[in-house]
Amino acid sequence: MKKIIFPIMLIAIVVAFYEQTSAEKNVYVTVVAMAVFMFGMMRLSAKTPSKNQEKDEENV
Repeated sequence: MKKIIFPIMLIAIVVAFYEQTSAEKNVYVTVVAMAVFMFGMMRLSAKTPSKNQEKDEENV
């Protein structure tokens, strides 16, 4: 799944930056690209363990 999400995030960021450099800026395209990027970051960071996970296991 990570192999699919990472390229989609990169494409979204490239589209967002390209849209900002164009003469007529389309806000909707930028918002959608940033939403796709944030969704991808959420999916990738969900698998990262918490720092407090070790402490929580010791208290059990």
